[in-house]
Amino acid sequence: MNGLHPPVEPYATHRIPVGDGHVLYVEEVGRPDGVPVVFLHGGPGGGLVPAARRFFDPARHRAVLFDQRGAGRSTPHGEVRANTTWHLVADVETIRQRLGIGSWLVFGGSWGTTLGLAYAQTHPERVTGLVLRGVLLLRRSERNWFYQGGLRHLQPEEWERFVAPVPPDERDDVLAAYHRRLHGPDEAQAREYARAWGRWEAVNSSLRPDPELLAHFTADDQALPVARILSHYAVHGGFLTEGQLLDGVDRIRHLPAVIVNGRYDLCCPPVSAYDLARRWPEATLRIVPDAGHSAAEPGVTREVLRALDEVTARVG
Repeated sequence: MNGLHPPVEPYATHRIPVGDGHVLYVEEVGRPDGVPVVFLHGGPGGGLVPAARRFFDPARHRAVLFDQRGAGRSTPHGEVRANTTWHLVADVETIRQRLGIGSWLVFGGSWGTTLGLAYAQTHPERVTGLVLRGVLLLRRSERNWFYQGGLRHLQPEEWERFVAPVPPDERDDVLAAYHRRLHGPDEAQAREYARAWGRWEAVNSSLRPDPELLAHFTADDQALPVARILSHYAVHGGFLTEGQLLDGVDRIRHLPAVIVNGRYDLCCPPVSAYDLARRWPEATLRIVPDAGHSAAEPGVTREVLRALDEVTARVG
């Protein structure tokens, strides 16, 4: 299968309080008696897009999709208080319990792979299998690649745009400089930095920059909330110890898994998927030779659909 499933509307939506003032937007698509699968969106802070529903076979899946804390239709929008990886892991479990699901397949993309691995390693008995697209482990090397000049060698003109707002004497730690201003008291300055941050994220999200994605990531109502959450997680290393998700692989090696990564993924270079697969030899690793980061790129879409079909057949 090369194309997504037809557009579909949720058969149920929920507003689920998870504590600390956070209320999550949750939707279900497919069939209530289908194979349960939870979708973990990227970002963090990115929120759901309707196209995400189309990865799931409406005749086979009971797919649960939700906006993570501070993202999309969850409230309060852009909030970073009580918002860490471990809050989100607990939220996934709260949703599972609230919907009466015994265990489910985990499908995550980009940041969703980080959260999916953290959740599965915390609750392996509640996971039937994993599909991971665009692996992000949030190791120091990955953060340096994206925020401290590694990617500059491939995107020199865009890197210049990205660091332009940062005073030269603070460019030894670009991420920290951004984080201070995105969360600082000067709202106008925060919005300026958020637009630059959003552009850097968007232009590196696919082989060919998507004008619609660029407009979305730099829009005034979207850029600052997303940049605040992203920088909050990035500057804290995803609230993980260095290498934690690799060290925890033994807890989930018994689960069926497929890992998909674009060969030219600028956000999540395939070395992370490769390192994960080396620690997890039972998992299937598929590098898409003509793709970048986006799940919408044809090769990535094809391999993700294939992976969902294969893992569903094994767990259903």
